[in-house]
Amino acid sequence: MEGLDTIELFIDESKEEDGIEAISLVEFPAIEENFVALSKHKVEFKTVDSEKRIIVGLALVPNKLIYRRKGDYEYNITFSTETVRKASELYLKRLKNNNTTLEHAEFTGGVSVIESWIVEDPEKDKTALYGLNAVKGAWAVTMKIDNDEVWEGVKQGKYLGLSIEGMFSDNVEDIEEVEASSVLEEIKKLLTEDVELKSYSDYPQGATNNAKRALKYKKENGSSCGTSVGWTRASQLANREPLSRDTIARMASFKRHQQHKDVPYSEGCGGIMWDAWGGSAGVNWAISKLKKIDNES
Repeated sequence: MEGLDTIELFIDESKEEDGIEAISLVEFPAIEENFVALSKHKVEFKTVDSEKRIIVGLALVPNKLIYRRKGDYEYNITFSTETVRKASELYLKRLKNNNTTLEHAEFTGGVSVIESWIVEDPEKDKTALYGLNAVKGAWAVTMKIDNDEVWEGVKQGKYLGLSIEGMFSDNVEDIEEVEASSVLEEIKKLLTEDVELKSYSDYPQGATNNAKRALKYKKENGSSCGTSVGWTRASQLANREPLSRDTIARMASFKRHQQHKDVPYSEGCGGIMWDAWGGSAGVNWAISKLKKIDNES
C-alpha cells in the first residue's frame, strides 16, 4: 500500500537465524506473524507436469511493497534484489529445499524444491511460458509433490500459491534484542500516542519448565547452540516475565524448527533450542495467542 512507511528487510549472515526456513503452500492466510511468514504475499504457481506432479512459482519478488501491520501501526516491507539473491543462495546452501509447510502452520513431507534460479531476462525466462509475469531478479522455484494428500489439495484448488517464511533483519534490529525491544516500545508509544501497550504472561507452565530445563543443561554442561536472542527468550520464560506481542510473534514463528525438536541435548542444537523457546507448549500457545491478540486489535 502506498503512503505508508517502508522498511527494507535484509539478511545479516552473522545471525544464524536469518534466512528462508521454508516455503509454504497456501490459499488464504493462516497466522499473521511478524518474522516473516508472508501469508498475504501469496504468489500464484502453475502446474508444469500433472503426471510428474511438478509446479513452478515465484518464491520472492524484489522491490515489491508488502503490507504489514503491528497493532495500530501499518507499514510496508520490501526486499532488495541483492537480498532476494542472497536468500535463494542460503536456502540451498543450508539444505532447506525439503522444508515445506502448509498454510504456514505445519511441516509436510514429500514436497521438495528441485530447481531454484534467479530470473535474469523475464521475456526469455521459462517462467514466461507459464504466465508468471516475473520481473528481473525474482526468485523462481520448481517443486516436486510426491505427497498424495498435498497433490490432491493442489488439484482441488486448496493450495493456490507460494509464500516464504523465515527471519530477516532491519536497521532497528542491528541493536541487541534487549535494547532493541525498549527502542521499539518507545517508537510504538510515539506512533500510538496514549494507547497502552500490552504484555502477556498467561503462557502455560510447561513453557516455563521447558525453558528452565534448557537453561539448566546449558549451565551444567555448556552449550554453543543458539544465539543471545534464544537464550534471552529462555530466561524470560523461566522467570515468568510478561511478553510483548512482538515477542509472542517470534515464538510463534519458531514453529518452523519443530522438525528438530526431538534431537537430544547432547547430540545437537534442535532439542535444546526448541525447549529454550518454550517447547511445544510455548510455541503452540504463542500461535494461538497471536491470533487472539490480532483478532482483538
